[in-house]
Amino acid sequence: MSGDATNTLMHDTEHARYDQVFVLLGWAWDVALAARAATRHPVTHAKVSEIGALCALIRIDREYAETVNLSRPLLAVPLPDVGTPIVIDGWHRIHKARQTGVAELPVIFLSGDDERACRLMGGSVRRRW
Repeated sequence: MSGDATNTLMHDTEHARYDQVFVLLGWAWDVALAARAATRHPVTHAKVSEIGALCALIRIDREYAETVNLSRPLLAVPLPDVGTPIVIDGWHRIHKARQTGVAELPVIFLSGDDERACRLMGGSVRRRW
């Protein structure tokens, strides 16, 4: 859960390799690697209702979600062959935003090349860890 820690910088990249992995339906991404790649991309904003569409599939620690910093950007990558972005870091922030009525959150959209570089499993990639 290092990606949602409070009192962190906008582009905090102090992660150990594989200290956080986001896994969804047979796909997995190295969030630490994605955070390092995020430093090359601008911070924009997205509507919580749109970016958090998969929230029902994500397990949320409600107590932890209360402590997260909503100013820290979400990290999203384009799904291969679809292009639709998926959040790989920030689901606790999305949950807290929904609970507190926050309509938009900062987000960094990584490129397709960055997505491929931080993908550990899924698509044409076999398990790398």
